[in-house]
Amino acid sequence: MNSRSKTALRKPAAKTSAARTSAAKKSAAKAKSSKTPLAKPASKTGKLPEWNLADLYSGIDAPEVARDLETMDADCVAFETDYKGKLATGTANEDGGKWLAKAVRRYEAIDDLAGRLGSYAGLVHAGDSVDPAISKFYGDVSERLTAASTHLLFFALELNRVDDDILNRAMQAPELAHYRPWIEDLRKEKPYQLDDKLEQLFLEKAQTGYSAFNRLFDQTISGLRFKVGAKELAIEPTLNLLQDRDGAKRKSAAEALAKTFKANERTFALITNTLAKDKDISDRWRGFQDVADSRHLNNRVEREVVDALVAAVRAAYPKLSHRYYALKAKWFGKKRLAYWDRNAPLPFAATDTIGWPDARNMVLTAYRGFSPKMADIAERFFTDRWIDAPVRPGKAPGAFSHPTTPSAHPYVLMNYQGKPRDVMTLAHELGHGVHQVLAAKNGALMAPTPLTLAETASVFGEMLTFRRLLAQTKNAKQRQALLAGKVEDMINTVVRQIAFYSFERAVHTERKNGELTATRLGEIWLSVQGESLGPAIEIKAGYENYWMYIPHFIHSPFYVYAYAFGDCLVNSLYAVYENAAEGFAERYLDMLAAGGTKHYSELLRPFGLDAKDPKFWDGGLSVIAGMIDELEAMG
Repeated sequence: MNSRSKTALRKPAAKTSAARTSAAKKSAAKAKSSKTPLAKPASKTGKLPEWNLADLYSGIDAPEVARDLETMDADCVAFETDYKGKLATGTANEDGGKWLAKAVRRYEAIDDLAGRLGSYAGLVHAGDSVDPAISKFYGDVSERLTAASTHLLFFALELNRVDDDILNRAMQAPELAHYRPWIEDLRKEKPYQLDDKLEQLFLEKAQTGYSAFNRLFDQTISGLRFKVGAKELAIEPTLNLLQDRDGAKRKSAAEALAKTFKANERTFALITNTLAKDKDISDRWRGFQDVADSRHLNNRVEREVVDALVAAVRAAYPKLSHRYYALKAKWFGKKRLAYWDRNAPLPFAATDTIGWPDARNMVLTAYRGFSPKMADIAERFFTDRWIDAPVRPGKAPGAFSHPTTPSAHPYVLMNYQGKPRDVMTLAHELGHGVHQVLAAKNGALMAPTPLTLAETASVFGEMLTFRRLLAQTKNAKQRQALLAGKVEDMINTVVRQIAFYSFERAVHTERKNGELTATRLGEIWLSVQGESLGPAIEIKAGYENYWMYIPHFIHSPFYVYAYAFGDCLVNSLYAVYENAAEGFAERYLDMLAAGGTKHYSELLRPFGLDAKDPKFWDGGLSVIAGMIDELEAMG
């Protein structure tokens, strides 16, 4: 899930994760090397792999890094010299299509090189965001990428000023027709682009604006410590305790989170207010009408489709989350559950830690049962060390799969602790990874997938793994626990993310009228959480500051609805799969391989799905409701 602007070089990787957010340092010497060995054996999970970033660069001091930065600088200056101010006349020439195609290919090659540099800097920083040498490297590379981007900024802006008839005539040339999806996407941004000088100012000021506050958030959240009993823990293991079987530990962890968040509320409120205002300024200058319109444009999805999704999910709160949490409270022998018990393991759930080899086998077996090709791609993440799995202080929160750049390959980061949810996270991120590998053939400009489909492969991978485990589980209580766990994941993916989206909308809308205090941010948080969780969850003092640790709010405003979009879409897609004749897997892999070359509506057509149909979202939500029906019948 790494959307990016199609008009500028990629910056170092942002550490966003699927709704599995938390944070976690390895020694500076170890972090600086890309050839990290396997982590020391964990007591129950077994050896956990650390990624080998040498496929990008051998280390932050590698001469190849300096060489590629210099190459990128020179290529960007040469590109500007060769093409700036010439696109209109060059494209209008008799061989304008071939001429422009050559320019786009050069632009794409620069983008690929920048992607390699930026991805490496971001991934090393994700491994240890508090080491000063790594932080400096990350910041320096980011600045170099921004400086280089200023020489390319003219290209997309000038291309969008080329007359439609001239451009359409040029695209008759097969060489340029290849890039038609990218060019058409680019022209959708035309109404919102500014003149060249303003665009350059926005780009350069980002380093001291939103990029700086993104970095401040990362370093602050990774550096926080939470006192749980006699231990001082980072955020990742502290949040993990909210899933501990011991209720006293869950409560202690929740109170530790609340206390530390409270002590840091001024910093997080400042970051949130600054970024919301920064976005408001940008939206106002560009002419976006709604606070989320820039995200919808980036996602290539219509506002009314997202509005319909949000309305459908909010209307379904009572039959989904409210009903499930009432059921869970009953299983615990209570009328209401404290908020720290929301993700507590069920009393009848298995307590064994799932070792890494077992997790690997579960996911790959499920993938292979669907498609051997999909399993073969996923297996490379293990054999070629494209995964970083251990929990370490200073390591980035949660989990992600970063596509890097088409000339390389993706890398997966997660914080594996042997929970069933960790297995599902592995299945989720490998779904992203397979998608990114398949789409890479489209090249740096057209491999990235809009968020409307970016979460499809990941959620589908989870569903395959869940269905395989459920089919193999014969014990009635364990089947009930598996089913309940899946419902909880779906509620976290759909209900929780739409509540997050509602929180963001309220914050960004209210920010237009002035700063929001930490207290006011907490009030909005409690309002949307209360609505989504329902009466069976008791929201106690301290929970009002839990908005502070969600990285999506910082790195990717309004990203969160993509999870609900993906989950509901996959529910409908999986129903087609269960009833399909031969050939579904091939059609599915073709959809993933399309990357960003087709609109989501075109990609869903072979499956008979239409997200613009008002009933579409209800169909996806009914799958979750049906699982809750099944749980209620079990007692």
